[in-house]
This record gives sequence, C-alpha cells and structure tokens, in this order.
Amino acid sequence: MPRQFDKMHGLGNDFVILDARSEPLQLSGQLARALADRRRGIGCDQLILLEPSAAADLKMRIWNHDGGEVQSCGNASRCVVQLTGAKSIETGGGLVTGDTADGEIEVALTEPKFAWDEVPITYPMDTDAVPMGWGPLEKPMALSVGNPHLVFFEEDVDAIDLVRVGPSIEHDPAFPERINVNVAQVLADGSLKLRTWERGAGLTLACGTGACATAVAAIKSKRVTSPVRVTMPGGELTIAWAPGERVRMIGAATHVFRGEIDMERFQ
Repeated sequence: MPRQFDKMHGLGNDFVILDARSEPLQLSGQLARALADRRRGIGCDQLILLEPSAAADLKMRIWNHDGGEVQSCGNASRCVVQLTGAKSIETGGGLVTGDTADGEIEVALTEPKFAWDEVPITYPMDTDAVPMGWGPLEKPMALSVGNPHLVFFEEDVDAIDLVRVGPSIEHDPAFPERINVNVAQVLADGSLKLRTWERGAGLTLACGTGACATAVAAIKSKRVTSPVRVTMPGGELTIAWAPGERVRMIGAATHVFRGEIDMERFQ
C-alpha cells in the first residue's frame, strides 16, 4: 500500500515527514537514506518519523540524509508543530514545546549543556574555548542543545571554506557522536550571520539547533544580547535565551506538498 508523506522546509532545510502514530512503520538507516536520496528517492536533508508518545502529544524521530539517527532538529520541530498542531514533542534530545506566534512558529528546546561529557567530547577540556584548531578555525565554544555543536566566531564567515574543513571537524575523534560545525559573525546591528556544516547532511541553508547553539554561545560570551536575530543563507530566526532557561526559537515553517510513495520499492 502507498504511504502518505508531507514535504516541508524551515528556511530551506527540508524534510520528509512520515506519520506512524496510527499505522506503525519500521524505519532503518538504510531505508531513511534511500528515501532522502534526491535522485532516486523523495529527497530531503532529514527524514522525520512521528510516533505515539506517553510523555507528549507525539514523538519525533530524526534521520539525517546519510541515514544516521540523531536526537534533535529545530527546523523540523517547527514544521511538525505547524503540520500537526502539537504543543509538546518528545525527542531523543529532550522535550520540545511549540505554538504559533504572529504567523510564525515558536518552539522551546531543552536547556543548553556545557559540560564536556554532556556535549559530548571524548576527554575533559574547556568548552568555552576548546583548545583545538582545524586550519583557520580554532578555539570554538562547545555545547549541546539536544545535539552537539561547535561555534566559531569569525570576522568573515563567507571566507571560511566549510565544504573543505567541515568534514574533518565533524569526524574528529574528539567528538564520539560527531558534531555540527557553526561559523558565526557578529554584525554591526548586534545580529548574527551564520553558516553551518551539519553532521550527516553537510552544508545546509539553515540549521535550527545551529542557530540556537550559536545564539547561546554569543549571549554567554557577551557578544550579543537576547533576543538575537540569526541570519542564515535560507532566512532568519529569532533566538531568545537566558542562563538556566530553555532556548526559544521563532521562525517560519513551510508546507511544500503532500504525496504518496510505495515503500516496498525501497525495502
């Protein structure tokens, strides 16, 4: 039987969403990778599976383009809130809450974590200025916002060749779960310009958790104040955070189309 799916995007970060709340679906990394393939499948950055939850309105599972399952995705969270009307979402990275906000979607992710073993990093080190470097990039802040991130502050983010340096950082043995790589620039108006190399997906038009991690790092290091606008190639998000609180993100979520696919072709 054909399986219904929804194609959505958050600022160009695109998703295939499968609803398995009433009709269960067994999804492997191999199947997720096949469906995410832009030439032979539907095509997306991440594949999203919705399941029943005893702790929230629904459970969201996330597979990256390469078939690896990950814990959290901010842009996907906004899309799921818009698609389903869910107010609470169980994820591998913690509970996400969401609502509409002046035509956009606001979600609250988990409280950031800064301890080396919570990011995680393989061995103890200062996460405010990680004592490591990769070519032009060095001493980033490391943190988790439900998934692991490094944030580098640079004078000109467009001068950084993320396609070249991103994979080596993502797969560095210091990061046992791999890591997302963000390069950020503080603009004259106090906003942030951001580019992200996303683990398992590569260079992306927008990364919601990347925007959250970058905003938190900039606020924590007193480079900017909350709330802060974060501009990425795909568009803008507004991020708010204060120490001891969850990270809040406001931005657009766009439904592209609904379709059906024969899952047996990919088994």
